[in-house]
Amino acid sequence: MRIEGITLPDEKRIDIALTAVYGIGRVRAKKVLDKAEVEHGKKSRDISPEEEVRIREQVEVFTIEGDLKREVANNVKRLRDIRAYRGIRHGRRLPSRGQRTKTNSRTRRGNVRQTMGTGKRKVDKK
Repeated sequence: MRIEGITLPDEKRIDIALTAVYGIGRVRAKKVLDKAEVEHGKKSRDISPEEEVRIREQVEVFTIEGDLKREVANNVKRLRDIRAYRGIRHGRRLPSRGQRTKTNSRTRRGNVRQTMGTGKRKVDKK
């Protein structure tokens, strides 16, 4: 089954398989299936063509995949252009929603250890 150019995994339940599409999470997938009147526990390979059409119609209502990615990128670019605080944080690749950065921002900063003796490499003992 394909939606918006994305092939859904055949072995997964349809409510989980729909999350392979960017912009559809667990909650939205369940709402789509409820409106399309499709059972949540069905495997995506067992979906009938009629059910597939109903699911596709419900998904097309939302902004997903390339359009959503473009919209998010434009929002971040706008923040950077107007030199908003959040835009500056995005530009410096730091957390933009008020999290502390003295500790706990390893993922965003790229696992940088900034004090002596906390580096990743292990020194050979003599």
